[in-house]
Amino acid sequence: MRLFDLFLGRKSVDRELRLGLVENWRQFSLLVALNLFVGGMIGLERTILPVLAEAEFGITSKTAAISFIATFGISKALSNLFAGHLAQRVTRRRILIVGWLFGVPVPLILIWAPDWGWVIGANVLLGINQGLTWSMTVNMKMDLVGPRWRGLALGFNETAGYVALAAAAFLTGVIAQSYGLRPEPFYLGIGIAAIGLALSVFLVRDTAPYLALETARQSALDPNAVSNPVSLRRSFADTTWRRRDLFGITQAGFVKNLNDGLAWGIFPLLFASHGLDLDRMGILVAIYPMVWGSLQIGSGWISDVLGRTPLIVTGMLLQGGAICMVGLVTSFGPWAGAMVLLGLGTAMVYPTLLAAIGDAVPARERATSLGVYRFWRDAGFVAAALSAGGIADLFGLRAAIFSVGALTILSGILASLTLRDNRGNPQR
Repeated sequence: MRLFDLFLGRKSVDRELRLGLVENWRQFSLLVALNLFVGGMIGLERTILPVLAEAEFGITSKTAAISFIATFGISKALSNLFAGHLAQRVTRRRILIVGWLFGVPVPLILIWAPDWGWVIGANVLLGINQGLTWSMTVNMKMDLVGPRWRGLALGFNETAGYVALAAAAFLTGVIAQSYGLRPEPFYLGIGIAAIGLALSVFLVRDTAPYLALETARQSALDPNAVSNPVSLRRSFADTTWRRRDLFGITQAGFVKNLNDGLAWGIFPLLFASHGLDLDRMGILVAIYPMVWGSLQIGSGWISDVLGRTPLIVTGMLLQGGAICMVGLVTSFGPWAGAMVLLGLGTAMVYPTLLAAIGDAVPARERATSLGVYRFWRDAGFVAAALSAGGIADLFGLRAAIFSVGALTILSGILASLTLRDNRGNPQR
C-alpha cells in the first residue's frame, strides 16, 4: 500500500510540497495518461460522423451535415467558461469526475441513434465532457508544475490528447471500412469512457494545495497580484477585449478552432467527393492531429525558451497556408503533405496559447481566465459549422476552405501586432 501511495505522490509518505514537473512526476504522468482517454473520446467522431450524416440519415446539406460540430462547440465553450470559474470554488477533481459522467452515454447514443437529432444530442454531452475534463487536466498540470516549464507541461498534456484523438480517428476509419459505420467503430468509446472515469475516481487527487503554494509565492513577490477577488465578469472583459495582449491570444484561439472545425467537418466531405475510401480518409484525418499532437512537447518547451509570440505568429501563418493547399490539390499524396503542414502549424500554436494565458494572469485567476479563453476558442467550432457550412452550400467546398485559410493568415498578422511576452511577469 505504501508503494501505491508513493507512486501517486500522496501526502501519506510525508513528502514536502513543491512545484515542478520532476518533483510531481507521478501525478503529472497520471494526468497525461488520463488525457489520452479525453482525446480519444473526441477522436471517435472525426472520420465517421460527416459521412454518417449522408450515408445513414440522408442529409445532403453541408450545413446540416456538420451541425453536430456547432452543438459540440456551443456546449464545450459554455462548459469551459463556467468550469474555469467553478474550479476556483469547487475542487478540480470533482469537476473532472462530473465531466466523465457526461461522457459515458455518448458512444451508446451514437450506436443506437434512430435519427440525426440523437447524434446532435450526443454531441451536446460530448462537448460538456470535453469542456470539463480537458479544462481540468490543463489546470491541474499548471497547478503542479509552476511557472518555469509551463509550456513544456502543456505540451505533454496536448500531445497526449491529440495523439489519442488521431489514433481513435484512424482506428474508427479502419473499423468502419471493414464492418460498417455503426455500431462497431463506437465500441471503442465505451472502453475509453469507462477507463477515464475509473482513473479520475480512484487515482487522481486534487491539486488545490499546489495552487495555494503558487498563490502564496506570488503574494510575497507582488501583493497586488492577489488583492482583488476573482471575478468572472472582469476576467471575461480582460480576456475578450480590455487587455490587448489577452485579446491577441483569444482571437488566435478562436480562429484556430474555426479552422479545426473546417478540418473536422469539411475536409472529409472533400475527400469523399474525390472517391477516397474510408480507410484512406481515416489516414488523412489522422495525420493532422497526429503531427499536431506528437510535436507539442517540443513546441511547448521551445516557447519556454524563446517566448510565446514567435511560435504563435508563425504557426497561424503556416496553418493558413496549409489549409489553402488542401483546397488547391486533388490527390492523396499532396493532401497528406498539406495535413502534415497543418499539424505542424497547430503544434506551434496550441500549447503556446494556453501557456501565454497562464503567463499573463495571477495563479488564483488562471482557471477563470483560461475558461474565458477556452470559451472563445471553442466558439470557433460554432463559427466553422455556420460559416464554412454555409459557404460550402452556396459556393462549394473549396470556397469554404480558401475563406478559412485566408482568415487564419489574417489572424496570424493580428497576433503579431498585439501579443507581448509575459514570461517575466511578477504575477507568475
